Amino acid sequence: MANRLPENPSLDHLKNEAKQLLRGVRAGEVRALATAGGWLRPVPLPESLSDLRLADAQLVVARKYGFTSWSRLRAHLKMLGTFARRPLVVGPSADPATEFLRLACLTYGGPASTEAAARLLAAHPEIADASVWTMAVVGDAAGIARTVAADPASARASGGPFDWEPLLYLTFSRVAQADAVGAARVLLAAGTDPNAGYLPEGLGPPFTALTGALGGGELRQPPHPQGLELARVLLAAGADANDGQALYNRGIGGDDTGYLELLLEFGLGRGDGGPWKARLGRVQDSPARMLANTVLTAALRGQARRMRCLLTHGAPADAKGDGHPFFGGHTALELALLGEHTQVARLLADAGTSSTLRGVEAVEAAIMRGDRGELERLISGDRALVRRLLTKRRDLLIRAAEYGRVPAVRLACALGFDVNARLPSTALHKAARAGDLPMVRTLLELGADRSLRDHDYDATPLEWARFGGQTEAAQLLSR
Repeated sequence: MANRLPENPSLDHLKNEAKQLLRGVRAGEVRALATAGGWLRPVPLPESLSDLRLADAQLVVARKYGFTSWSRLRAHLKMLGTFARRPLVVGPSADPATEFLRLACLTYGGPASTEAAARLLAAHPEIADASVWTMAVVGDAAGIARTVAADPASARASGGPFDWEPLLYLTFSRVAQADAVGAARVLLAAGTDPNAGYLPEGLGPPFTALTGALGGGELRQPPHPQGLELARVLLAAGADANDGQALYNRGIGGDDTGYLELLLEFGLGRGDGGPWKARLGRVQDSPARMLANTVLTAALRGQARRMRCLLTHGAPADAKGDGHPFFGGHTALELALLGEHTQVARLLADAGTSSTLRGVEAVEAAIMRGDRGELERLISGDRALVRRLLTKRRDLLIRAAEYGRVPAVRLACALGFDVNARLPSTALHKAARAGDLPMVRTLLELGADRSLRDHDYDATPLEWARFGGQTEAAQLLSR
């Protein structure tokens, strides 16, 4: 299986990787020989690996990252250079207009600092019409119309602190906007690409204008105040509904269906994936895979309304999670059964799917139900099931905490699951962000360490609670 390119990949770095491989092969290093032999095997080999040339080593590197040739890898890197952006590393600016843009927009490194942006705008009202990008942030449709009439190229011009096009500043803005939908229509009429987006750290999937309008994500970012209306305007103008990042972000929380019905209406699961699929190739999931993953996510999280919506629109009830390790190779029905999401499981069964859990899966389901009697029956005849469960389902306790299953958490701890496992956050982080006080108390009673920092954001459970506005949970954790 091909490897994923590193963040901000550069041609010089990959050239050096090829040269190091070549030196390793010529020095007889076992790892270098294995790498070269493994990735060259589908093509004619040199008479011996000691005869490897630099061109051969470059082919190995290209194949390692999923490309059929070095030239195709070079072309891909050139494309990445065009669309790569690094908004998370942009620091404060002394220029009020630039700083306003930085504070007003979501970057998914934390919440948009909308209050600070509003204060800055109140202190410097001239910021609002300082540029086409600030006009986009405040939704000044009339100002944008005047600007693009005088300079048509400004509708697609990249600039500001994030080097974004105006449409991205408009859709990722979270300050009060006068007429966001009208401003979007002006930009689109002037030739703005409805699929405008960027690749964070040079990696896919892209964050598009549609991603910004729909919001959501692991940090529970708010949608745009006019998100659905704005999304409809973008989709009607040609934005591809197969937006993997938007689907991921909105799939994390809640059980609403408005955004999903809109995407299904405009072709989710159909078509060729649009310009981003053409640019990214295998890095971007196919439309069919995105739809299947949406079904699997709804099953995993017990989102009955979304599942009903998906099945009504013909989504595959028999979707299987072989496209992402997150789903563990399970079918949608298996995920629903494992999570004890009975309503979702019933919907999938009514749609014609069937499944029987056995072995480790049956033990996992008993834990998630909090069924101690069934658990003891299952493991009494095969204690190896517990060892396999601890190895294969390391995140079970964390998922139980995320779903608010106190009995399941107690059973998992009794079986030997680590209450402080970080994958990449702990169970206490999940409970703190959700403001689940019974779960927070249970985890602390079971020995959860409130000082641990998660691997993604380097934050404690207390900081997660405060970030999520969970006052009571924060008070409990700060005692």
